[in-house]
Amino acid sequence: MITVEINRIDQDFHMEAVNEAGNKIYMDAGPANGGHDLAFRPMQLLLAAFGGCSAIDLIAILRKQREPLQDLKITVTGEREKDAVPALYTEVHAHFRLFGNINQEKAERAVQLSVDKYCSVAKTIEKTAKVTYSFEIINQ
Repeated sequence: MITVEINRIDQDFHMEAVNEAGNKIYMDAGPANGGHDLAFRPMQLLLAAFGGCSAIDLIAILRKQREPLQDLKITVTGEREKDAVPALYTEVHAHFRLFGNINQEKAERAVQLSVDKYCSVAKTIEKTAKVTYSFEIINQ
């Protein structure tokens, strides 16, 4: 079982989440909701989790293929339902920038496998949102 403990830091919405290993992340609400914008909002964390999950899978796949990935940057964007509570994501897009002399076909297959097959966060998000992706290779 995975366990994360949430601890309130201030009298408003600033919180700390701690996992079993003692690693921490922070959350807050935006000013419109009485927060102070001191950390990620929970729905932003969901996008970050998708980016991180797919990155781990992508790096592992490219390593197995012996592709020379030098760096990786991912931009994840999301659209949420308008005027809804809860406001779920309806569209999520990840754009992968792969740095290195990487084979185009192998990169395309690795990104596709990561998002469509292996990333547990993507599989969770796709229950309510259309999940799309794109990528580019930047030779250094």
